[in-house]
Amino acid sequence: MGFFTELFSRPRPREQGRYSASLAVLNAITAAERNEIHIRPADFPRVARQGIRC
Repeated sequence: MGFFTELFSRPRPREQGRYSASLAVLNAITAAERNEIHIRPADFPRVARQGIRC
C-alpha cells in the first residue's frame, strides 16, 4: 500500500504539462497530415518529449 501512496503523492515533473499538450496536438492531427510530415503514432512519445517546433 505504501507504494501507491508514494506513487500518487509525488509531484509531477515540470515537463509533464508540455508533454501532455504535445500529445494532445499530435492526437488531433489527421492521418493525412501525419503522413505529410512523416510522423507515425509510434513516434508520438518521442516527438512530445522533444516538443513541437513550428
